[in-house]
Amino acid sequence: MSIATHLPRFTSIALVSPHKTLLAASLVPPHSVHFSVDHGRASAFNGSRARRVASIQAASSEPSSSSPSSFGSRLEETVRKTLAENAVVVYSKTWCSYSAEVKSLFKRLGVDPLVIELDELGPQGPQLQKALERLTGQHTVPNVFIGGKHIGGCTDTVKLHRNGELEPLLSEANAKS
Repeated sequence: MSIATHLPRFTSIALVSPHKTLLAASLVPPHSVHFSVDHGRASAFNGSRARRVASIQAASSEPSSSSPSSFGSRLEETVRKTLAENAVVVYSKTWCSYSAEVKSLFKRLGVDPLVIELDELGPQGPQLQKALERLTGQHTVPNVFIGGKHIGGCTDTVKLHRNGELEPLLSEANAKS
């Protein structure tokens, strides 16, 4: 499905974290999607959680009926930029016990990853998860990246920790607080 199908009354969206805009998109005639990354500060927290999360902000406007042709490849580019700008990124779902385990492990290690909760992104969550699958071959969450490198899921991350290989990766990525 296209973003135009999901967001017929929106002309722009932005995926933001507390520290920067991860994705900004505008639907312009003929309803193609244009992305930009803003390195400024944004303030989007999810409730009282202390960790960083991502959310969608939208600006409403006239309905659109056409679908963007390269939305998936643009999402992949946005993922690459997000990974390049953050030492540790966890694509997660709030209800997933494996995601909770990875987030808990990073907390115990003193690491504050950028956590993107796919189930809180509305219709863009599944699209982002498909883009991640195209980039990594992994369709499950958590989807963990350290220093821009794909680590894998919960089992992979825990295994690296048990083998003493996770903390050196985190140190190399300057991810420890």
